[in-house]
Amino acid sequence: MSEKWSPVQDDTQKKRVCYFFDSDIGGFHYGPGHPMKPTRIRMCHSLVMNYGLYKRMEIFRAKPATKREMTQFHSDEYIDFLSRITPSNMGSYVKEQYKYNVGDDCPVFDGMFEYCSISAGGSMEGAARLSRDKCDIAINWAGGLHHAKKNEASGFCYVNDIVLGILELLRYHSRVLYIDIDVHHGDGVEEAFYTTDRVMTCSFHKYGEYFPGTGELRDVGIGKGKHYALNFPMRDGITDETYKSVFEPVIRQVMETYDPSAVVLQCGTDSLSGDKLGCFNLSMRGHANCVKFVKSFNKPLLMVGGGGYTMRNVSRAWAFETGLATGVELTPSIPMNEYYEYFGPTYELDVKPSNMEDMNTPRYLERVRNLLSDNLRRQGGPPSVQMQDIPRTPMDTHMDDLNAEDDLIPPDERRHQRLLDARRQADGELSDSDDEGEGGRRDHRSHAERGSPSGSPTGSGRKFKGVMGINLSSAAGSASHGAGPSGHTTVPPLMEDAMDVDPPVQESAAASTVENGNGAPNTNGNGVPPEEGATS
Repeated sequence: MSEKWSPVQDDTQKKRVCYFFDSDIGGFHYGPGHPMKPTRIRMCHSLVMNYGLYKRMEIFRAKPATKREMTQFHSDEYIDFLSRITPSNMGSYVKEQYKYNVGDDCPVFDGMFEYCSISAGGSMEGAARLSRDKCDIAINWAGGLHHAKKNEASGFCYVNDIVLGILELLRYHSRVLYIDIDVHHGDGVEEAFYTTDRVMTCSFHKYGEYFPGTGELRDVGIGKGKHYALNFPMRDGITDETYKSVFEPVIRQVMETYDPSAVVLQCGTDSLSGDKLGCFNLSMRGHANCVKFVKSFNKPLLMVGGGGYTMRNVSRAWAFETGLATGVELTPSIPMNEYYEYFGPTYELDVKPSNMEDMNTPRYLERVRNLLSDNLRRQGGPPSVQMQDIPRTPMDTHMDDLNAEDDLIPPDERRHQRLLDARRQADGELSDSDDEGEGGRRDHRSHAERGSPSGSPTGSGRKFKGVMGINLSSAAGSASHGAGPSGHTTVPPLMEDAMDVDPPVQESAAASTVENGNGAPNTNGNGVPPEEGATS
């Protein structure tokens, strides 16, 4: 057991987890004053790595999505517009910006299309690995941009990576369930699959004079997709207990009625207490309970990010939920990392609820839950899908030989970091240098105490003044040029304290003559060799 985590109780089924992260994602910036900050994903990754979760999962840098792959859902002209517009030429696209809703909540910034490519690529490759049984859970915290529409940007979202990931899953899975626990309604995903029964959308969100203004209880889908869209509108201040009392019964009935073969979970953290744009009162553990509950159904699971605008809390929650996906619960004490000061003053992995009033009365929640239950009963069981040949896409070519480039690396060259990240440490593996000391394995004794029954140094060792291997008489007061700021380095004064040296095993005192760096017998600092068998 590691000191940084403990196994999750009652979670005995081991999961293969694929985690997607691109180091470039933290370098994008929506603009000054904008609440969406991609740096939160890098902060989360820093926690994931410093908690040591890389030992329990495979880490990948996904291939960025191409324009062709994005147009599986979005229109060609919209994707072409996103790829061409930049802050320097946006004055030439005034009409297009208005048409595609780009410019206000969804600003034009440097690297915007690359940002969208990284987000979409992680969700698509995660879905592809799930479909090909290369993992049980895929995680892409850079994804979850659920507001983007087929032909326009919306709510800080430009390309809907969730829809693209679900389309990839549908090539192999007959039914996919989408669950959204963001404080905002997942309107883009619901709209994309509003007329089909192959995808069921289930959103728990704030409703009533709140962006995006959709997600009413009576929005259930149309045509073939009628009764396959579920919306649970909530009011301000919902707590962990209240949220759990409606989330678990609804999702359990959905699983029994719809029987999906894969699940996509959008883990927007703007439903946490204290979020800059949210109005719910969930703690980190209350939010993570949704992940734990969905995972318990043992379905192929794609976990994506989403909203969340208090960066320190976003990274806390997603790191904790990454741990739950791998089957462990992270300890409260945050390890040292590059963003450590952001987590003060407590420096703990926790988001506590506030004292805001819960406007969700038991009577209101019971009424909504009963209406959703009636809607589910009208489905008439899980829909069937006729089997047919699966058309090939560029993703298939990429997935057919994931290690194609590895064979080109000469055997005597260092492996690329991408290949090293893809490795995970097997349970029970012996410790190595980077995890020495975990689980109480560190030997805290000093080198001088080893071999001593009492734990204190004995008189059997020989002591020498100065440093072994240096001609002390010629080194004192000498100077040599170095690379320091002053251009030279002066040898420090000789140590006055004696240094213990462990005696070699099965070596007599008479045969233990120690020579200095010039091959001459060592001296005691005064030019006189020490007496044989004596200490200086």
